[in-house]
Amino acid sequence: MSELLSIKEASDWASDLLGKNVTPSNISYLVQYGRIKKIGENGSTMVVKEELAEYYAGFKESRVDTWKKELGNDLNWALSFDQYKESDTTKHVHRLHPYKGKFIPQLVEYFLDAHVDDFKKEIYFKQGDIVLDPFSGSGTTMVQACELGIHSIGIDVSAFNSMIAKCKVKDYNYDEVLKVISEISKKLKLFLKDNHTVEFEEKLLHELYDFNLKHFPSPEYRYNIKRKMVDEDTYGAEKEKEFLPIFKKLVAEYKIKQRQSKEGSFLDKWYSEHIREEIEIVHNEIKKIANSDTKEIVSVILSRTIRSCRATTHADLATLFEPVTTTYYCSKHGKICKPLFSILSWWERYAKDTVKRLEDYSKLKKETFHTCLTGDSRTIDIVNGLKKLDPEFSKLVSKKKINGIFSSPPYVGLIDYHEQHAYAYDLFGFDRNDELEIGPLFKGQGREAKDSYVKGISDVLNNVKKYFVKDYDVFLVANDKYNLYPTIADNADMKIVNQFKRPVLNRTERDKSAYSEIIFHLKRK
Repeated sequence: MSELLSIKEASDWASDLLGKNVTPSNISYLVQYGRIKKIGENGSTMVVKEELAEYYAGFKESRVDTWKKELGNDLNWALSFDQYKESDTTKHVHRLHPYKGKFIPQLVEYFLDAHVDDFKKEIYFKQGDIVLDPFSGSGTTMVQACELGIHSIGIDVSAFNSMIAKCKVKDYNYDEVLKVISEISKKLKLFLKDNHTVEFEEKLLHELYDFNLKHFPSPEYRYNIKRKMVDEDTYGAEKEKEFLPIFKKLVAEYKIKQRQSKEGSFLDKWYSEHIREEIEIVHNEIKKIANSDTKEIVSVILSRTIRSCRATTHADLATLFEPVTTTYYCSKHGKICKPLFSILSWWERYAKDTVKRLEDYSKLKKETFHTCLTGDSRTIDIVNGLKKLDPEFSKLVSKKKINGIFSSPPYVGLIDYHEQHAYAYDLFGFDRNDELEIGPLFKGQGREAKDSYVKGISDVLNNVKKYFVKDYDVFLVANDKYNLYPTIADNADMKIVNQFKRPVLNRTERDKSAYSEIIFHLKRK
């Protein structure tokens, strides 16, 4: 007879088995996503011990040993930071806006802070030093440096990236920010009151709830998929087709326009006409804001909002294929989902979340100089660039010099950094500098692209090192599968004095394969 365990008993049993803390929430996750079967109703949920044992059987060989077999024994597991939950790796302002290819703050903190251990045998940066990130991206290095009392300079060729990074470390008049957000929310609600979108969406949600409850009961449906008792692709497509007439009838009844009449820009193609109108309402209100800091952080909230409101499936937010304007089977949620017809709920959610994250971070950051310059790190004049934004910081850099770099340069042929935020460039009118990106996806990974990449990174190091102290420390995070960094170091008259190879655990749901990157430590030859 099968032995049943409560959620609490299951967490205790799994903790003893694995020698690590397995929380009741971890067990509930396994139930919710169909890894193990749910017995009983909510409040008295039980699980089968034998199923739990079967699930954890693959964990008897530790992930450390498994990954080292695939990636090599030189893998430094101490730098995996696997003890941290997602909420830790996206703490405070690190989740202010989605951004592909950013590293986790704990990695930056490890090399910038004042601790030593078996792997990090010396302190590289101390309070009052200046650190540079010439590929600033979303500003992770700048944020963590500010928290540690280290002055920081970011540089990014993307004007939008620079804005995100600067917004993370600024001080705000929160009363004013909240007042502006509230006024914009009122404008949106007035707009919605004058049309049938809310009524349409409420009716659609009611129909979806009944349909999904009948055909995709949770968590039984996910459990049956995991056990291959249901062919998800076939069943999902069948039910998607079955619900479509219900959706089309409501669209016709409420005269909902699913597409815009033009598709000339990103905003035209990837947003329904109604959502596009709401975006314009918010954008017009933002244009009226006099305080530049308030204006920029509210712009970031709008950008984060409209990223989530593109006409695509929940599973394809990061990689767009074709606009989705009808209900569809969603593999991420295991049911029929719908496209969005209003930005209001996301706008209110992200506005509240953004203010909370900024307030949380404001209690942690130290009094430091920090800013992000927009420009090409291969040619930028750092001192003169700072002089325009912060003359006192410019003087400090001229006097003290920069102590080094902590940065994650772009990888060869992996991401088009401007294109990932095309919606924001379209809306806010930032100048695009795609042609100045180093190693973009559109250039591929051929020989010419690799040579261009080597020259680009080398030129950056050669340009910025003239602002450095003599005994500088440069840390570059890269998955150097083409072995380009020894050449880059040599071109910059630097030497690689150490390499820290770390497993990268926090990857997308779709790709859980073993993957590593190297933190190259470079010094003057």
